[in-house]
Amino acid sequence: MATGHTHSAARLMMAPSVVLLLAWMIVPLAMTAYFSFLRYNLLMPGEEVFTSLANYQFFLTDPAFFSALINTLLIVLGVLVITIIGGIGFALLLDQPMFGQGIVRILVIAPFFVMPTVSALVWKNMFMNPVNGLFAWIARSLGLEPFDWLANAPLLSIILIIAWQWLPFATLILLTALQSLNEEQKEAAEMDGAGPISKFIYIILPHMARAITVVILIQTIFLLSIFAEILVTTNGGPGVESTNLTFLVYTQALLQFDIGGASAGGIVAVVLANIVAVFLIRFVGKNLEA
Repeated sequence: MATGHTHSAARLMMAPSVVLLLAWMIVPLAMTAYFSFLRYNLLMPGEEVFTSLANYQFFLTDPAFFSALINTLLIVLGVLVITIIGGIGFALLLDQPMFGQGIVRILVIAPFFVMPTVSALVWKNMFMNPVNGLFAWIARSLGLEPFDWLANAPLLSIILIIAWQWLPFATLILLTALQSLNEEQKEAAEMDGAGPISKFIYIILPHMARAITVVILIQTIFLLSIFAEILVTTNGGPGVESTNLTFLVYTQALLQFDIGGASAGGIVAVVLANIVAVFLIRFVGKNLEA
C-alpha cells in the first residue's frame, strides 16, 4: 500500500515538469502545423487565407526541395564517414602510451567545445580564404594555384567544417569503448599469432560496434538540423548547392517572408527527421541486443 502511495506521489511531483515539457514542444509544433495550412505572408498582415495542402504541394514540388534533401543526406553521410573513420584512428592512437597523453587528448577533444558559428568563421577566414588563408598559402608554397573552397566546392567545405567539429565527440565515445576492451583478449590473440590487422578486424572493431552505432544515432539527429555553419560560410550558395532543409526553411520564412510555406517545410523536415530517428533507434536497438 505504501509503495502505491509512493508511486502516486512521485507521479504527482513529476506532473508539472512533464506538462511543461509537453507544452514546450507541442504548442510550437501545433502552431507550425496551423500556419502550414494558411497563406500567411509577413508583407501582407491580416490577409491570411486557408489554403489546405497548397503550401505542402508548393514546397514538395519546388526544385530547391530535392536539392536541399540531397544536400542534407550528403552532409550527414559525409560527416559520419569522416568522423567514424577518423574517430577510430584517433581512438587507436590515443589509446597508446605516449608522452603528454593527457594534453594530447585535451587538444583532440577541444574543437567540440568551440561554438559552431566561431569554428565556421575560423575555417572560412583563416583556412579556406583563397587570398590569405592557410590552404592558399600552402598551395602557393607548392607552386600551385590557390583553390577557392567555398565557391568551387561549397558542400564539401561545409562537410569538412562540420566533421572537424564532431570528430572529437566520435573520438571520445570510441576511445571509451576501446579502453573497456579486456587486455587478456588482445594478449590471447597475439599468442595465437594474430597480427595488428587481424586483431583490429576480429577483436577491436566488433568490440567498438555498439559505440559506433551510438555515434551514428546521436550525430545523425543533430546533423539533420545543421544551420549556423551554412549561414556564416556559403549562405546556401552558390545557388542552392549548399542549402539543406533547415536552411531552405529559413530562406522561405525570413528572406521571402512566407510563413505558411516555411511552416509546411518545417513540418516536412520534422517528419523526415523522425523517420530517420525511428529507423536508427531500431537499428541501434537490434545492434545492442546482439
